[in-house]
Amino acid sequence: MRRVILRLVPFLMVCYFFALLDRVNVGFAALQMNQDLGLTPAMFGFAASLFFVSYFLVEVPSNLALQRVGARRWIARIMITWGLVTMGMALVTGPHSLYAMRFILGAAEAGFFPGAILYLTYWLPGRYRARVLATFTVSIPLATFLGSPLSVSLLELHGWLGLKGWQWLFVLEGLPTVLLGIACLFVLTDKPKDATWLAPAQRDWLVSRLAEEAAGKTPVGHISLWGLMRNKYFLTMALVCAGASATGSTLSVWQPQIIKSFGLTNLQTGFVNSVPYGIATVLMILWGRHSDRRAERTWHTAIPLLLAGFGLASLNLAGGITMTIVAVTFALVGAYAFKGPFWALSAGWLSAGTLAAGLAGINAIANLIGGGLMVNVVGLVKTATGSFALGLLPVALLDAAAALSVVMISRSHARIVQARAVPA
Repeated sequence: MRRVILRLVPFLMVCYFFALLDRVNVGFAALQMNQDLGLTPAMFGFAASLFFVSYFLVEVPSNLALQRVGARRWIARIMITWGLVTMGMALVTGPHSLYAMRFILGAAEAGFFPGAILYLTYWLPGRYRARVLATFTVSIPLATFLGSPLSVSLLELHGWLGLKGWQWLFVLEGLPTVLLGIACLFVLTDKPKDATWLAPAQRDWLVSRLAEEAAGKTPVGHISLWGLMRNKYFLTMALVCAGASATGSTLSVWQPQIIKSFGLTNLQTGFVNSVPYGIATVLMILWGRHSDRRAERTWHTAIPLLLAGFGLASLNLAGGITMTIVAVTFALVGAYAFKGPFWALSAGWLSAGTLAAGLAGINAIANLIGGGLMVNVVGLVKTATGSFALGLLPVALLDAAAALSVVMISRSHARIVQARAVPA
């Protein structure tokens, strides 16, 4: 397992780092771009949210394609496509071209995250999943922790070779993704049975261990895609994921503008913006390890959601930049500590036959609600009231509802399992 993890996880983390960088850099580009393109907060929110609409539409088909053609080629295709589209964002000239490019970018990137999660389930027995998935998803806060100062530094290239700073931002952060996509073809191996870099005994052990786990019973068995969409476990998991997704997505898009509203320069904004993500990076790994040690998923999923909701609600009481950063840190620690235990829980509840569509569907619905809907809500409320904090209150309520839902559905499942175990 050490050999498998060291071979696959660091490389996928780097790939996901650039996925998140390409997704959130629009928040930093907005510091210059909004004025150049004449965007109001509502227009920018709508543009940002279009990414999640096309992402939702393409997510499940993309994961099913990955299952059919193999992760190596499909993840490479995804990365090369979205890298080129990100570079093309430098060509937008007004609101409508920005709307079009954000929509195309969402379709291009759709499938990478659930595809990577699906791919890792091909290699990871259950006992390893929370800690490894937490380590993999640490790329999310890490992308903003490192990407914040990087992105605002690229804005300082304003005027070089006749391009504006936000145009350089898109070009220079999209290019590495294309190169990494090409590298996928040489680094990734589709399945454990094909891993020539494992000793035969290691390969045989891993294949048999995964086959044994796949044969076990799960709450969501092998059902059709339409049946999945009516399954209470699937729908609850999508709602639960939507809470954390909404927290991360709304803050990644709006947080730079929230921080800059206290009178900071672009460069200061970038460095201050990175602080909560640095803290979240460390704590999400520790929380995932704790979940594996305790072999517990439900409360390790619910508690971070409550923390995220508390942090967002607290923004309404924050009178200065210090308390604002503290509140945002609570929210982001909760949103990201949630991920390792949650995806381990979800993968354990889905049968092998529904895993590809199930993981993609959960992520797609969560991103549509969290990014497509809630990012728009914040922009509309900000335009109407002048307050970002009020716009984030619905996200806090969604976090609370998600925490309650995961506890209730887990208890329902536990009662069913217990009843089946009692002899007639």
